Amino acid sequence: MKTLTAATLLATAGVFGLSGCASTGNITPQYVPPSTYQSYDCQALSQEYNRVNRYVDAARNEQSTLSASGVGVGVSAGRWGISPNISFGVGQSNNTKARDAKLSRLYGERDAIIQSARIQRCSFANGIKIYGE
Repeated sequence: MKTLTAATLLATAGVFGLSGCASTGNITPQYVPPSTYQSYDCQALSQEYNRVNRYVDAARNEQSTLSASGVGVGVSAGRWGISPNISFGVGQSNNTKARDAKLSRLYGERDAIIQSARIQRCSFANGIKIYGE
């Protein structure tokens, strides 16, 4: 399995960003008013858009946390006699609610940035879709 370098990841993110892909999977963006970014110029909006996209990529790649699924205490008998034993059940959590909430907020911010950029007629926003388009 090849290891992806930072340059490869950045190039891949750029391709998706330039293609206008606004896929959010099954996560609905949280509403963020475009007026939040009204004081930003086109350069600042572009930088903010790139920053939010980096956070989105990082959040998408977050691993689930480990969670304890139980503790067992018992007695076992074996060749060496009777002895107590303790077992811990640890597994990967499927609870992604926190990650999904973070992504929802980030998707909302990204949409608000694009809407604000469209109002200001910023060239970087041409062809970038927002949720529902």
